[in-house]
Amino acid sequence: MISLKEYLTGGETTISNLLLQNYTKLGLNTNEFMLWLQLYAAHQGGEDFPDLAAIAKNMGSTTENIYSVLNALVEKEFVTLETTPDENGRQSDRYNLLPAFEKLNILKEQERFEAEEKNDLAAQKKMLRSFEQEFGRPLSPIEYQKIGYWLNDDQYSPALIELALQEAVLNQAYNFKYIETVLQSWEKKNIRSKAQVEEEQRRRKQILLQKDEQNHSEELPKVSLYNWLERKDPDA
Repeated sequence: MISLKEYLTGGETTISNLLLQNYTKLGLNTNEFMLWLQLYAAHQGGEDFPDLAAIAKNMGSTTENIYSVLNALVEKEFVTLETTPDENGRQSDRYNLLPAFEKLNILKEQERFEAEEKNDLAAQKKMLRSFEQEFGRPLSPIEYQKIGYWLNDDQYSPALIELALQEAVLNQAYNFKYIETVLQSWEKKNIRSKAQVEEEQRRRKQILLQKDEQNHSEELPKVSLYNWLERKDPDA
């Protein structure tokens, strides 16, 4: 039975689950990934150019086979062999394993972009359905072209365009010119989100209430300050 001391002195290799979960998506087979892990474990132990014969023994393989797998890792650009001078000026070889993490970063960025693109496409479809529901008819090719211009050239989000549509509906202005005016007004005020639109609507409502109160007070009739209780009857 292994002792606790042996377990602790054996060291540990820490690797992100992201790499464990995605190495096949990156284009590695299990044998290639296991060799990369062996090199990574050696690196964490302070050895950047480990003996491949020892790694072959750990993996239950031959040295020739390990060299073949290493060549595949180099060709796929997951590992690079570098020669650098040490502190004494002597040249030393090392395996650079960072390319694997760089490839993982690119993969996750691509997945994030695809997810955002998928969500954006769903938002566009929802926005188009809202237009057709509010207008009570299918949109014309020119109207589709106009919406495409807002999305691609003006870079308005589908959610913002839909909010501008709601603003037009509230004001019973069922036309694209009004919606575009709303979008341009928001752009000048750097309004780009639903929260900012709601804040702007609250601000405008407050201004209208204040104006209404002011107008109401100005319209009140002037009341005489004469005290009718103290009125004297001339016949008394």
